[in-house]
Amino acid sequence: MSKTLTFRKMNTADIDQVLNVEKQSFTLPWSREAFFNELNHNQYAVYMVIEDEGKIAGYCGAWIVIDESHITNIAILPEYRGQKLGEALLRKMIEISISMGVVRMTLEVRVSNAVAISLYEKLGFQKGGIRKNYYTDNQEDAYVMWVNFS
Repeated sequence: MSKTLTFRKMNTADIDQVLNVEKQSFTLPWSREAFFNELNHNQYAVYMVIEDEGKIAGYCGAWIVIDESHITNIAILPEYRGQKLGEALLRKMIEISISMGVVRMTLEVRVSNAVAISLYEKLGFQKGGIRKNYYTDNQEDAYVMWVNFS
């Protein structure tokens, strides 16, 4: 990993690399069409990537509606995990969201994903409820987590 990691807004030219991150991170990865639609047709969508010398190491997406931000997904390539890039990326999305007038942020996370839950709690998120059978691959429940910025 280089010492020159950069954050920038995701664009359609990034979709192939983002799909690689997706496939290595999730049992039900999003499709090319889903990312294309998010970037080109969803007025609420904000997507960021973190790059290591031109290689996308991870990405984060959010929907920003009025004063709320909903994290749609966040993922880091396996070889970059454990280096706090997910935290840096989420902090960047929080910063962008706040600059756009967001006062609270939410997300869903697998109840079994202790690493992610620990990160979210570190950044102030609290469990606010459970979505039963949220994940269609194995019917696992999701915690709904919230953080208020005001």
